[in-house]
Amino acid sequence: MADAEGLLRELAGRHRVATSFWGWDGAEHPVSDATLRAVLGALGVPVGSTDEMLAALDDVDLEPWRRLLPPVVVTRQGHEAPVQVHVPHGSSVSVWVTAEDGTSYTVRQVDDWEEPRAVDGVLTGRAVFLLPSDLPLGWHTLHADTDGRTASSALVVTPRQLSTTQQLAEGRRWGLMAQLYSVRSRRSWGIGDFGDLADLAAVAGAEGAGFVLVNPLHAAEPVPPIQDSPYLPTTRRFVNPLYLRIEDIPEYGYLNPEDRAHVEELARERAAANSSSGLLDRDATFAAKLAALELVWHVPRSPAREQAYRRFRDGAGPGLDDFALWSALAAAPQAHDAAPSWPAPGSAEADRLREQLADRVDFYRWLQWLCDEQLEAAQRTAQDCGMDLGLIHDLAVGVRPDGADAWTLSGTLAEGVSVGAPPDVFNQQGQDWSQPPWHPGRLAESGYAPYRDMLRTILRHAGGVRVDHILGLFRLWWIPGGGSPGDGTYVYYDHEALVGILALEAQRAGAVVIGEDLGVFEPWVRDYLAERGIFGTSILWFENDAEGRPLEPERYRQQCLTSVNTHDLPPTAGYLAGEHVRLRESLGLLERPLEDELAAAAGELEGMMALLRERGLLPEAGSSADEQRTIEALYTLTTLTPSALLGVALVDAVGDRRTQNQPGTHLEHPNWRVPLTGHDGEAILIEDLAANPRFASLVSTIRGALGA
Repeated sequence: MADAEGLLRELAGRHRVATSFWGWDGAEHPVSDATLRAVLGALGVPVGSTDEMLAALDDVDLEPWRRLLPPVVVTRQGHEAPVQVHVPHGSSVSVWVTAEDGTSYTVRQVDDWEEPRAVDGVLTGRAVFLLPSDLPLGWHTLHADTDGRTASSALVVTPRQLSTTQQLAEGRRWGLMAQLYSVRSRRSWGIGDFGDLADLAAVAGAEGAGFVLVNPLHAAEPVPPIQDSPYLPTTRRFVNPLYLRIEDIPEYGYLNPEDRAHVEELARERAAANSSSGLLDRDATFAAKLAALELVWHVPRSPAREQAYRRFRDGAGPGLDDFALWSALAAAPQAHDAAPSWPAPGSAEADRLREQLADRVDFYRWLQWLCDEQLEAAQRTAQDCGMDLGLIHDLAVGVRPDGADAWTLSGTLAEGVSVGAPPDVFNQQGQDWSQPPWHPGRLAESGYAPYRDMLRTILRHAGGVRVDHILGLFRLWWIPGGGSPGDGTYVYYDHEALVGILALEAQRAGAVVIGEDLGVFEPWVRDYLAERGIFGTSILWFENDAEGRPLEPERYRQQCLTSVNTHDLPPTAGYLAGEHVRLRESLGLLERPLEDELAAAAGELEGMMALLRERGLLPEAGSSADEQRTIEALYTLTTLTPSALLGVALVDAVGDRRTQNQPGTHLEHPNWRVPLTGHDGEAILIEDLAANPRFASLVSTIRGALGA
């Protein structure tokens, strides 16, 4: 009789589900049987009985033998990658490649001594073919033919190393890091928008910045109420029209006088919020913008504008159509009454609804075109103002479980689990991000097309992309539904495919990639990312040597974005005051007594201050250094590193103190609703930024330290 627990753990291992993991405390933690059963169930693996598990183990071995070709092949350029082909024993088979430009390549067979085996009653043999090493980069098709039976699969040739990284080898660049919604001007409607993004890039470019890194701009719900967190969108492929600058839409200029007056009144009502330091109100702003957009939508477009819109629609393809249909369905009043049950995309019923809602579907397609135009304009402004990289966008880890991607991509997402993070030193109860993960097998079955399409959209008007939790391309922490974050386990992905495709799409877009590689990770991961030309991320507070002391700046990575701060910490002014500890204590997020945490934080600060004094960036111990000088000293320390990219948090540049996001919380803290304010708590607008004394002083310090 087979041992059930042993079978369960063997089955988990075969499906790349971790049966134990190393925690932040340095100890190995076993994963419970209940978690393994739930995660395997989400992968579609039957684990109800011993017989089912034995059969499932056989299926793992037989699955590739049941296919003529694998579902997808991802390889590196210049590599003769082997491809296994399975045919009835004794049958001949031919294999060839059709490149995306139509060129055909022959594929040669090599010896393989694997014995044939019985597969579902058919004696099946294996043949091995080597892909030619001269295949160009791109998305190609692999074909096979055996006695008239044919198959094809996606073949993706990726760069050995992202070539755009090489442009950063010469010189060093600094740039601003900002939460766009919080950065407003006198022209905003209470929330920072694409016009503000262009102006922020102009201000930073005039000071010598090479980039502006902003929060994810992914779309939220199509009508209020909308999700505050930019990291919990409804889709990662399309853009949030909340950020549209109404007055920059060409058709706005052709509104009739009555409609123009109405839009101007809406703008005046929302502009009153721009100078407020109170919490941001996305719903009010979005409601006002949608009212204005409905009026602009009915303005006839010129022939040139109409053709541009059609080109955008054709280029975006069925993905845009499905997103727009979801938006039209989700915007209907009855969609908010209960959990909607909509037909599957592509079904006859979905097509009927698409026709029935044609006008609303086109409205939501049109919004995406406007977003695309205004993002293009913002990137053009950034480059015209001297930035070589310009805008760096942020890619969130996942999406809402009830959003557009969850509907349109349901075939490639896992159900019954969510993504999060295990307990760590800053989030000692772990995190549940409430996002369905990619299903590794079904994503591969799709040829990685949904992943590719998402990357192409975010890279359209960008000099770079920051990938939040890039470690998720290697493994993700899956939490069974109803469980706590600590009840999860890691599920491993084909990182060679995911990182390779990321590098391919970035190279084609001429963009750099910055991976947020903080947190718990396996030591080899950073080396692998560096090998592929992917930048890492270093935050001063998290970089320590083996003895726990702050890392010497000379030991930082060159291929890295280094900064003092991240949006998951308070602004540095607040961090220096220990507000990150007191906030977590007030929210019940500490596992140790407050006194212990404060003592640990004080020790951490003293270690960093000692390093600053040692480098002559602060006066000797016993002398006083005010908050602003300390912040400038910390940023000067980043300039002593070899890191090619240096990030300056806008909140630090103006002395803001309030925490933008506290991980592990939802309604307990006003996450993602805090506007940009100065050290005095008063709102700071973009028009006043260049003349702000603290901003001018910090960027001057950075420029001077870099010799610019």
